[in-house]
Amino acid sequence: MDGRRRNPYELTEDTPVYVISVAAQLSGLHPQTLRQYDRLGLVSPDRTAGRGRRYSARDIQLLRQVQQLSQDEGINLAGIKRIIELENQVAALQSRVAELQSAVEGAAATIRAREAAVHASYRRDLVPYQEATRTSALVVWRPPARGQ
Repeated sequence: MDGRRRNPYELTEDTPVYVISVAAQLSGLHPQTLRQYDRLGLVSPDRTAGRGRRYSARDIQLLRQVQQLSQDEGINLAGIKRIIELENQVAALQSRVAELQSAVEGAAATIRAREAAVHASYRRDLVPYQEATRTSALVVWRPPARGQ
């Protein structure tokens, strides 16, 4: 979550609202198939206090993906479960990369600000040293007279 308080009545794609019969109808699967997928850990809906299953829009989408992989691609349920696990890992890693990228950008901004503060603190009354160039000019040096 992004830290902001959300309206408790706001529906998102993760809000579990569909009972198993509606989820089955929306996904084009039999309710018994949804129960089987739940037992296998392929699609795990939320539960009500009375242990009834509640599916979210994301769950319905996942059910359709499982059906497509099984029927169209011929992948067995164990393979589908592994695919889902790997997709979840990829999503988690992408999220972590985004977090780290944000942290690096923040650190770089802090470093730039500190560099700017150091440069602003330089004394402006000092004259930069310049290497003397060789010339053919003659300089006569006379020490001060003693007693003066």
